[in-house]
Amino acid sequence: MAGVNPRQRLLDAVIDHIAQRGVSDLSLRELAAAIGSSHRMLIHHFGGREGLLVAVVQEVEARQRALLDTVVPPDPAASPGDAMRAWWKHISHQALWANERLFFELYGQALQGRPGTTALLDGIIDGWLEPAASIFRQLGFRDSDAAARLGIAVTRGLLLDLLATREVERVDAAMDVHIAALEALMTLQAGRALG
Repeated sequence: MAGVNPRQRLLDAVIDHIAQRGVSDLSLRELAAAIGSSHRMLIHHFGGREGLLVAVVQEVEARQRALLDTVVPPDPAASPGDAMRAWWKHISHQALWANERLFFELYGQALQGRPGTTALLDGIIDGWLEPAASIFRQLGFRDSDAAARLGIAVTRGLLLDLLATREVERVDAAMDVHIAALEALMTLQAGRALG
């Protein structure tokens, strides 16, 4: 990882470790030892356990936003529903569950105002609105901003359901209902535009 700053190297290692192990009952000392660092170095770069975990969530979120265009390409051969299903398949994959559990855990703590976590709320919605609205515009939605906000809410809600129940087929079916409703709305909007 030549050229990567020490903070980023630590963050990358922590993200990889959390994806494998999870974060429950993981102390800063244990985490530092697992990635070959010291708790003092983590405190120096992140200010403490909460600051580190917020940085993890923010980095994972940024990585997922960067993947949005590659997972949901504006492929003219694919239907809008196919593009949305491709994103859901990616974002709901079991490999992301540890990071998603951490996301929801910290989200709840930030909403309660727990010290060290409130920075997570900065951009937690807004960071996704424009990238998602851009895709909805490409898919032909008139009110792409509202569709983006709804898409974020439904996706997060179904991810929470998936993590709580592990009922993959049932949660996938619920997402399919949402996608079918969006497709029907698009068809209706296209019909109105022609009429």
